[in-house]
Amino acid sequence: MPRQKTSKSQPASLTPKQLRVLTFIRDFSHARGYAPTMQELADEFGVSKVTVFEHIAALQKKGLLRRSRHKARSLRLSDDIAFPDERATRLPLAGTIAAGRPIEAIETREVVDLEEMFVSPHGNFVLRVRGDSMIGDHICDGDLVIVERRETARDGETVVALLDDGEATLKRFYRTATGVRLEASNPAYEPIIVPNVAIQGVVVGVLRQY
Repeated sequence: MPRQKTSKSQPASLTPKQLRVLTFIRDFSHARGYAPTMQELADEFGVSKVTVFEHIAALQKKGLLRRSRHKARSLRLSDDIAFPDERATRLPLAGTIAAGRPIEAIETREVVDLEEMFVSPHGNFVLRVRGDSMIGDHICDGDLVIVERRETARDGETVVALLDDGEATLKRFYRTATGVRLEASNPAYEPIIVPNVAIQGVVVGVLRQY
């Protein structure tokens, strides 16, 4: 009978301090190849070893941590922990890279969370671009555009516009004295002049795979 896949424990069941303790143990172990001692945990968090033992006991009770008695570096994390900073949408920001003159590479510990980058009270959706009418704005065929759900737009914003014939198009939006002008960023395409359009959303980001 095939083994069922178990779901990872969610950090919602942890207190903030417990999550910090688990994260420190993880990072310490990854960096050095062995787990921290109780004293190193106490020094890191500025608490007594008694307090550290209380946290460790609570985490053991929750099944998130294993520890062998009488061994100084025996702390082992459960394989079922889902750390918030290990979401697929979170990527390490390793530093800054020059696109002009070379600069000194500086390592950072920041994280870019793609999910948080595009948070909107209106909600977002993603569309795959087909065609080259927006290449002047560096939106190419095959790119993914992140669109904020909105029914209004400011002049110059790139919108998903629904035309009267039911076709949707990605263009820059401009109001005119007689209606709306939808403008491509490729001279090969003529502007679309219409009395009105139904705006489905405004582009707030572009993703491209190489």
